[in-house]
Amino acid sequence: MSRGLFVTGTDTGVGKTVVAAVLARLLRNNGINVGVMKPVTSGCREVDGRLVSGDAGLLCRAAGSAYSDDVAPYCLREALAPAEAAVTEGLRIDFPHIRAAYERLSASYEYVIVEGAGGLMVPLAGGMLIADLVRELELPLLVVARPGLGTINHTVLTCFAAKQLGLQVAGVIINGMPADPDRAEQSAPHQIGSLCGAPVLGIWPQRNDSDEMEMVDGLASWLEGQPETAIVLRELGLFLQLTSQTLT
Repeated sequence: MSRGLFVTGTDTGVGKTVVAAVLARLLRNNGINVGVMKPVTSGCREVDGRLVSGDAGLLCRAAGSAYSDDVAPYCLREALAPAEAAVTEGLRIDFPHIRAAYERLSASYEYVIVEGAGGLMVPLAGGMLIADLVRELELPLLVVARPGLGTINHTVLTCFAAKQLGLQVAGVIINGMPADPDRAEQSAPHQIGSLCGAPVLGIWPQRNDSDEMEMVDGLASWLEGQPETAIVLRELGLFLQLTSQTLT
């Protein structure tokens, strides 16, 4: 099975889709045949009579890969917790089905980035949570957190819960740091790094691009210019020479 990563968030709306897409773009730009997956998406739109995951679409654009049923096995219409959205459509989210889709992707790509829905405790089916899906796929976690007030509690709780459940936390990305952070935003990264028992692998700047793909490309280019990026990628199980720098 190829190497991979499961991207989760401390909450909905912290930017985990963008983070996953940026990592996929960075790997693609550096010659890695990278696959992407969004196992469950709520609030999908209908296109040509078919529900389509916008998040999965962005991931595919970033990775340069084709959108397929394996990339987005469960597309749900209602913008609800996945378990509830599935019930309204008469569906049951099946872990073996997701696992089979992941294994097919894993057989085709060197590295697969999987993005969850919301946080670790989001229910999927019959008391099974996103955390249970992470365990099913046997992937390390990358936790995406926001920088503002309250993020220390949310991030430490997420990492603590993951470890209690036997999940490996590869690290934390703090996403959307303003150019002029307030005191809470300035102090959060140090507190998170000290308390959550996992390394802070990056503090990504806030961007206000109107187009998501422009944001992804901009952040990927920014990462290529950061001296610590090669070290971060090694923490995620990737050893590669970045095209715009000479790091070993």
